[in-house]
Order: sequence, then C-alpha cells, then structure tokens
Amino acid sequence: MSFFADILSSLFDRKLGLASRAKDDNQPIDVLCQALLSSRGDVSGMSLAQLILDRYADLDDSGKLAWFSLLANDMDVPIDAAIATIKAYKATPSANSYETMVATVEPARLQLIRRLNQTHDATAKLVKMREDLIQFLPEHPHLGKLNVDFKHLFASWFNRGFLVLRPISWSSPAHILEKIITYESVHEIENWDDLRRRLQPEDRRCFAFFHPAMPDEPLIFVEVALTKGTPNSIQTILLENRDVIPAEKADTAAFYSISNCQAGLAGISFGNSLIKTVVQHLLREVPQIRNFVTLSPIPGLVKWLRETGQFDVDATAETHRQQAAYYLLNEKHHNGQPRDPVARFHLKNGALVGAVHANADKSKNGIAQSCGVMVNYRYDLSRISENHEAFANQQTVIAEKTVKALAAEIEITDPAA
Repeated sequence: MSFFADILSSLFDRKLGLASRAKDDNQPIDVLCQALLSSRGDVSGMSLAQLILDRYADLDDSGKLAWFSLLANDMDVPIDAAIATIKAYKATPSANSYETMVATVEPARLQLIRRLNQTHDATAKLVKMREDLIQFLPEHPHLGKLNVDFKHLFASWFNRGFLVLRPISWSSPAHILEKIITYESVHEIENWDDLRRRLQPEDRRCFAFFHPAMPDEPLIFVEVALTKGTPNSIQTILLENRDVIPAEKADTAAFYSISNCQAGLAGISFGNSLIKTVVQHLLREVPQIRNFVTLSPIPGLVKWLRETGQFDVDATAETHRQQAAYYLLNEKHHNGQPRDPVARFHLKNGALVGAVHANADKSKNGIAQSCGVMVNYRYDLSRISENHEAFANQQTVIAEKTVKALAAEIEITDPAA
C-alpha cells in the first residue's frame, strides 16, 4: 500500500504544484522571492523554488547581474535591527535572545538560497549560479558579500561527511567518463583511447568524490599511477606503448593529476580529504605500497622568472631545476604562504618537497608554465601530521636535503633592489 500511496501523493503534489505555479508565472522575480521566503507549505515552496530557478536559467548576463544585485542589496543584513538584537543578547544572554539575534543578523538571501535548494537538481543549479556570480566579481566587488554567503552554505552542504568516494574505471558509465575527459585540467585527455590508457591497465587508478545531490557530477578526481620507484616524467606515465606492470609489483602510488570539476565550488577544499581517503583505499587494495608521491606541475614558475628578470630561453635544464627549487622553497606571498598554489596545497596537507625534475613535462603547456620542470611532493605517512603542523604554525616548507642543496646553488637577484 505504501508504494501506491507514494505514487498518489507524488501525483497530488505535482497537480497542486502546477496549479500554484500557473498562478505565479507572471509575477516579477522579486515578488516570487518574497513569496518563497514567506511560504509555509512544502508544495507551494517547491513550486516557487522551481519557478525562480527556471527564471534564472533564462536570464542573460544583464539579467543575472540584476538578480545578484537584488540578493546582495535588497536582502542584506538589517543593520539597525541586528544591532538592537545584539545589544539585547549582551544584556540578557539567554537562549531566546540568542535565537532572536541569530535570526535577525542572518541576511534574508541565506534563507532564500536554502529554500531554493528543495527541488530536483537544485543543488547543481545553485553551484552553477555561484559559478556565474564569480565571473561578475572582478568588475562588481559589491557582490562579494553574496559570494561569502554562497561559500558559507556550500562549505556545509559539501562537508566531507556527505561526500562519496567512487573508483572510476574503463567500465564506468559513459556519461561519467565523458566528464572525466571534460574536467581534466592538468594533462589534457586527447580522446577515448587516451582515457582508456589512463583507466584500463591494472597499474592505473582513478578516484572521484561525488555528492548525493549531484550523483552524476564528479566534484574532484585524482589519477594515480602504480609504479616501481618514483616517476620523474609525465611522458613516461602517459606513454602510449609503455610496459604495464602487475599491480602487486608496484611499490609507489604516484598522484599525477588532481582536477577540480565544479567552478562554482571554488574555495571549497576537497583535495586534502580526497588524497587521504585514496591513500587508505590503496593501502587496503595494494598493501605492499609504502611510497605515496605526486608528480606535480609548477604553474607559476615562468611567470615568476619573467617578473624577476631571470627568464632565459636558452638556460640549461640544470638551471631550470635550480630555479624551480629556489622558487618552491623561498618565494612567498605577503602572508608568508608559498607563492606556488600547488605547493601551498600539498604542503598544507603535510607533504614535503621530495625532488625536482627537468624535462619532466614537454607538452606545450608544461614548457610555457614551468620550462618543463615538475616536482615530486612526498607523503610520508609517519610525518604528515608533523609536517602539517610545521607548515600551519610556522609556514615552514619541509623539503629533502637534496632539494635544499639544489636551491642553494643559484642566486636570485631582486629586480626592485
């Protein structure tokens, strides 16, 4: 009986929703938003949310800018009321005054976004909405507070506890494989044969995080090569006719590509959890592996060399290695963090700079961004916590002695001196 009751309930809700939607179809979008905020019924709320999201999808850039401005300006924190409730809570810090204060200081747009997230595919649509918002931020900084609110909500919605790790293999559904090709952002996947070479052999692995509300959309994925020894070139990993080794003969897991898939989730960190979860998975599947390393790009190296006047198209491979080592160990932002974004990511996760390799990425992009130099970050399972604490508290860049010695072999002059 419950099965048929569910069907009847679904049909009944749909009929009511369609009737409610027909009534609201011609209402301005700001009126629909206020109606959604004041709605108490689940059916009417879902209908309004769907209508607003459909309206948004049909907007051009000027319409989207007007929509974001509506949320940022007209649904902001009511300052005077917020100050009053804060004072009341300070005077009488009770549960009731706290609840009133929290409800008042929260901008209405936060509640609106939550209520929009109650229809089919709403989460994915809201992620896409933030992707659109991010594009407007450089020229419309007043929208920054709206971006803060989106990020705040997404940090909760995409908490590690909700994420599901799924192995991606050559036998995975075609629509998932197509997205792996599309979202690969480090080493381009040229075609289906290229993808097969990365997924089918027994010494290759791929893992992705998914969210239950977006089951067909990978959030982030990592490609892994099981190798004998630490790889020093992406060409050897991606070689078309390479010799495949049995998984049980491998002693190293090399993470050679990590790609974030959803631009609307920028600033929401998945990589740390992904690497840790994949390491645990690999330890169960191929327990003889004890070395966990990356083969990572150095995306800002050439830009830094040009800024400092050190770039020389005719420099030797050894000079490129020395420059890269110096850059990774010494170049910092004003906040003391390493300038290189990939270095920041892995060092924050507790890795150390293990080795620097010249001629490691001979692709057009590899030459353009780092003169072909790549770096191994090493995840020593016995030192991850120690390394993380040193980096988090003292911003210490942990590196092997050989890398430190390499960095010391070159002198970089400050062009501003």
